Amino acid sequence: MKFVLKWLVNGAVVTTLLMYYSNASFLGAATTATILTIIAYIVGDQIILRSTNNMIATVSDGIMAYLVLWIAASTMNWTISAGEILIVAIITGVAEFFIHRYVFQSRLSYQRA
Repeated sequence: MKFVLKWLVNGAVVTTLLMYYSNASFLGAATTATILTIIAYIVGDQIILRSTNNMIATVSDGIMAYLVLWIAASTMNWTISAGEILIVAIITGVAEFFIHRYVFQSRLSYQRA
């Protein structure tokens, strides 16, 4: 369920902003958002978030978002600048912060029960 929430939030943010800032098609933007979500879930949530804290995981997710988006933009020849990719990565990072807060709350409530 947490992955689906992350996919929906990241998908909405990344897909919308990629289509706004560049010539990315819906399919290309949605595919990139899905790949980013999978990477961020495995590395950011399952590894970094579990072993550190929300702030480190959020910053890591933002950096991963920038790298994935930059690689996708380069590979697919999208018309998006490094600054625009940074904006998308920062907004994605803010969304991740709130997703992580939800994950922490769920984990804490399960431990108490």
